[in-house]
This record gives sequence, structure tokens and C-alpha cells, in this order.
Amino acid sequence: MPLVSFADLPDDARVWIFGSDAPIDDIDAPRLLAAVDGFLYAWKAHGNPLTCAREWRDEHFLVIGVDQRTEGASGCSVDGLFRTLQAIEQGIGASLVGGGRVYFRDALGLLHTVMRPDFEALAKNGNAAATTTVFDTTLTTKADYVARFVTTAGASWHAALLSD
Repeated sequence: MPLVSFADLPDDARVWIFGSDAPIDDIDAPRLLAAVDGFLYAWKAHGNPLTCAREWRDEHFLVIGVDQRTEGASGCSVDGLFRTLQAIEQGIGASLVGGGRVYFRDALGLLHTVMRPDFEALAKNGNAAATTTVFDTTLTTKADYVARFVTTAGASWHAALLSD
């Protein structure tokens, strides 16, 4: 079976991190994950099944991983994943596919989603700093995801958005 536990993927597995623009609640999350699982069970590249996994966390983040040692995801197969997620978005009332978003926790520990210019404005107003907890959705391997997905703004690409 190509769908495995996320923990069973090797460290060099390719990952895609999708962040929702709004929290996905306990009603919509199971629907999202059922649709994603249905896609992953049948996911193939060049006719070969992909060994893949997914992880859901913090009401915002869907992480998809592929063990490229068995078969790598092709451009067409990745396009299929994106199309599947886009089709799910309307039913859950949230966008998973799209860029320019910054995910961070405020001083109370609440997770927020803002566009990059808004995060820059927060930094200028003193409401975001190098010590602000952020989520790095740009990571591409499981090892990096495990090590650095949750980090501080000063230790990631987010540092470029902070005030000088």
C-alpha cells in the first residue's frame, strides 16, 4: 500500500506544506483529510504508485510527503495534487493553495495568518520580532520540516520581513 505513516517516510522524502488561510474546524478537517487520503491512495507518477503520507496539524497545515526512493512525484502528478486541493477548498471554505501568507503565533500563543506586507507592518509596529514563533511552509524535505517548521522569525526567511 503506497499510503504510509508520516513517521515512516525517510528524512529525504519530498514534502509540500499547505497552509490554510483560515482555521479548518473539526467538521471540515475530517472531510478534507478523507478527500486527501482518497487521492493519496491512488496517487501515481508515470503509472507507478507513490509511497506517500500526510500530516495535519494546528488546524491550518496539511503536509504531504513522498518517498522518492521508490518513485518520485512527477510534475503532472503534483499538478493532480494541487487540483485535488483546489477542488476541496470550496467545500471547506478555506484556501490551501496560494502563496504570500505568513503564519505566526502572537504573544498569547494564538496562530494567525496574514499576508507578507501585513507581517512587515506588524514588525514595524512592534507586534512581531525576531523572537516571534513562525511556521516555515517553504521547507521541502521531511528532515527540514521536522527540524525547522516551527521556528522563530529571526532564524528563518521571515527575518527579511522584520524592521531594521
